[in-house]
Amino acid sequence: MQEWFQSLFAVTLGWGDIGLSVGLVVSVILKIVIILIPLILTVAYLTYFERKVIGFMQLRVGPNVTGPWGLIQPFADVFKLLFKEVTRPKLSNKALFYIGPMLSLAPAFAAWAVIPFSEEWVLTHVNAGLLFILMITSLSVYGVIIAGWASNSKYSFLGAMRSSAQTISYEIAMSAALVCVVMVSGSMNFADIVAAQATGIAGGSVLSWNWLALFPVFIVYLISAVAETNRAPFDVAEGESEIVAGFHVEYSGFAFALFFLAEYIFMILIAALTALMFLGGWLSPFPQSWGWVGTPSAFWMFAKMAFVLYGYLWIRATFPRYRYDQIMRLGWKVLIPIGFLCIVLLGGWMISPLSLWK
Repeated sequence: MQEWFQSLFAVTLGWGDIGLSVGLVVSVILKIVIILIPLILTVAYLTYFERKVIGFMQLRVGPNVTGPWGLIQPFADVFKLLFKEVTRPKLSNKALFYIGPMLSLAPAFAAWAVIPFSEEWVLTHVNAGLLFILMITSLSVYGVIIAGWASNSKYSFLGAMRSSAQTISYEIAMSAALVCVVMVSGSMNFADIVAAQATGIAGGSVLSWNWLALFPVFIVYLISAVAETNRAPFDVAEGESEIVAGFHVEYSGFAFALFFLAEYIFMILIAALTALMFLGGWLSPFPQSWGWVGTPSAFWMFAKMAFVLYGYLWIRATFPRYRYDQIMRLGWKVLIPIGFLCIVLLGGWMISPLSLWK
């Protein structure tokens, strides 16, 4: 695509060297649009499926009025939020009040720059893609803290403190789990991590993916990922029974929609990261001798992401909310020590004669 646009502007339109730069910029913008529009539509229908799945699990129907089978309900919700007035508390900090939602959403979008969907479908080839993801997602904490403080409300500030402390705590456990994957893959490049799972003791099948050999690490990662995104049962930041709605209690209309969008985009990002790091990315679970079913493709990447997202919804419908002190105890006294212990034990396993990674 990039070469085509550069050829169009430089040769066909005769713009020379400037055409090469313009073609590069246009191709990058087009790739960004190709990623963002399906992403926003996925967020819209993820909310629909969340309500449908949880309704089914609770013996309810879920959305079924707006459009056939309720399929237009997400758009009705979006338009409702867009046309509502964005109110602001009188004594709040105006500039920071509006910067908070944008600072939460921007890292969620930026992280998708390095996520590959197959060997060909990737916006940017970055050798330290995993490091970029960890760095950029850490920035979302600032948006939460700024929004909580700028609202000038005790409830929102308390929610922001809870949310930021929880995110920072579980980021350590999640990073420790991902370090284990980097150790066995020998790279921070997502394409290399997936390629390392295509070969192994089980000949590149489901059994050679990282979820099995690193199963304790996989469990630590999954629990940390749910807590990292402030989803149930770790959603004390917006515990309705205690602090109304957490850090976005004073937000309404479009500003609230930005927080909502950021939360669901992070969920989808974590699902993509899980698929790449532990579930073989775009690799097929079937042998390649089975023809197109066994061929690695973006379809398998999306299927694995959908599987992880369904797990998110299932967990929300199943478990009651933890108390804040229980969440902190689980993070600091259980998951973080297990994460660091796994790094040490895995290092010992890799240098021993019983190593699976040679």
